[in-house]
Amino acid sequence: MAYKAVIGLEFHCEMKSHTKVFSNAINGYSKVSNEYVSPVDMAFPGTLPVVNKTCIRKAIEMAYILNCKIPEYMEFDRKNYFYPDLPKGYQITQFHNPVGVNGKIDIDVNGKTKTVLIHDIHLEEDAASLDHYYDTSTIDYNRAGVPLLELVTEPCFNSADEALAFLEHIKSIYEYTDISECDSKKGQIRADVNVSIMDENDTEFGTKVEVKNVNSFSSIRSTIEYEIQRQSELKASGRYDEVVQETRRWDDESSTTKHMRSKADAIDYKYFTEPNLPRYKITKELIEDIKKDIPMLAYERKEKYIKEYNLSEYDAGVLVKNKKVSDYFEECLNLGADPKSACNWITTRVLAEVNRSEEITIDDLFIRPNMIAELIKLINDKKISNNQGKEVFIKMLEEHLTPSEIVKKYNMEVLEDDNLLESLVNEVISENEKAIEDYHNGRTNMLDYLVGQVMKKSKGKANPVEAKNKMIEKIK
Repeated sequence: MAYKAVIGLEFHCEMKSHTKVFSNAINGYSKVSNEYVSPVDMAFPGTLPVVNKTCIRKAIEMAYILNCKIPEYMEFDRKNYFYPDLPKGYQITQFHNPVGVNGKIDIDVNGKTKTVLIHDIHLEEDAASLDHYYDTSTIDYNRAGVPLLELVTEPCFNSADEALAFLEHIKSIYEYTDISECDSKKGQIRADVNVSIMDENDTEFGTKVEVKNVNSFSSIRSTIEYEIQRQSELKASGRYDEVVQETRRWDDESSTTKHMRSKADAIDYKYFTEPNLPRYKITKELIEDIKKDIPMLAYERKEKYIKEYNLSEYDAGVLVKNKKVSDYFEECLNLGADPKSACNWITTRVLAEVNRSEEITIDDLFIRPNMIAELIKLINDKKISNNQGKEVFIKMLEEHLTPSEIVKKYNMEVLEDDNLLESLVNEVISENEKAIEDYHNGRTNMLDYLVGQVMKKSKGKANPVEAKNKMIEKIK
């Protein structure tokens, strides 16, 4: 029996800034433990936090994009709890007055529009990280104090597809606005996933199970699908009382969720206003200034690519999925490249090369937008053929030369001498009487064979369209 799933998300994302949110320590990723740490991060006596204004601007920017109600003042609270990775014994966060509340945003889910309701978005500091070994654990304070945006949705998703579409949409906004790199390999994004099930006609939600700190989109999908199946099987077998309010974790090795701790009641964190950070006035002028900095987002670029450049919805979607890829395409256009040609080269050849390894991005590729624009121009100007263009692309990767350098090195320019082309066609005709006879007897594919022979004699330098036209003219 199928049940209705109800899913809510708490999406945590580390922000980009030069320094941490409340200290002057570098906000950066390092494999060296405790490299980016200040006395404030370590909660040394006598230290005081100072808020990072860049983080405030970016938090307000995200709240505006999510159509949230933005408060009159930016203020912070203390969330009090003890854990080894929290040196102060409390976290500076927002509870009573988050930077954005009651928002909503429309997303595309498999071709249908869904409105997602946002409970709140708030700015806080990240905790340190724990490294667990066989017989000991160590603490790395590099992450302590890193600016973190937490976005909390209402329980408004009913499938893993909807939840993942939303997360991809939000990730895209973070990347396009330069709020975050959203690099899961660096631990910059993670989510808490709340899942319950209910009968289709029920008016009350079922028992909510929380799965903490799921750190990749693929694991989030697996978590949701596993919990729906686990809870549904228990409900169908009459054992729904075994679904209890608890906190679980996703285990990659077993591809299951596992019990962490019971959660019968909400934890009392004894929130109170952070006394060391004064309220920050969010003026209308500030919001207007921030609005001017909001760039064209992915869905807006996609619409532009479809309407202005006549790209297919699929191709436009591929281009805008990753901001670096979209920026690469935009730069090609700024250099005068034809949009459809640039799209074709990027979505096939360029991305195929990038996707060969998880270790590189399009920024690491030797072939830059100016080279794609140059290659397209060589083809459009009929200096080289399409097939030669593919060969040039491969040699560019192998030899780290520009398209013009490759063409010159291998003498690849298309044959422009009309008399020489005609003499090559005549040679092929004289050497292939049987093929021409077969062509006249209805074997039209012989024409392609004859043109191929011309291309072979010209070492690929003849224009295949002109060679075909001349061949038809001669043998008709």
